[in-house]
Amino acid sequence: MAQSADGLVLTLDRSKTDQEGAGTTLGIPYGSTTATCPVRTYQSWLEKSGIRTGPVFRGIDRFGRLQDKRLHPASAARILKRAVERAGFDETRFAGHSLRAGFVTQAYLNDASEFDIMRQTRHKSLTTMRRYIRDHTLFRKNAAAKLGL
Repeated sequence: MAQSADGLVLTLDRSKTDQEGAGTTLGIPYGSTTATCPVRTYQSWLEKSGIRTGPVFRGIDRFGRLQDKRLHPASAARILKRAVERAGFDETRFAGHSLRAGFVTQAYLNDASEFDIMRQTRHKSLTTMRRYIRDHTLFRKNAAAKLGL
């Protein structure tokens, strides 16, 4: 990841949908508040962990020691489930894709264009991307509310 005045520049060399390794670049902008800003959180992690080279997202052993190797791909889902449980929610209702669905849903509710959502999530199909929009949009994006009744 590289940093710019506008946020982080993330280069993905390969992904599930890019097996040939053509690569893509994504922008991660600064958040509106320090508490929820992904860029500032990333910067803080680098500062506190002392990571200068190698993988950024690494495991921490039971003694609190930072490991040298990257997190296993399944680790993100386990970390998410633990955080969800600590927050008082039923962790069985959440998975790694919950983050993706949450992003798509909230971006949609905040009037991001479908094109911009797909560019960030790297969805190739509008139909597939739309499946990620959760049903609590029932009243927030309701055409009947625009009738002025």
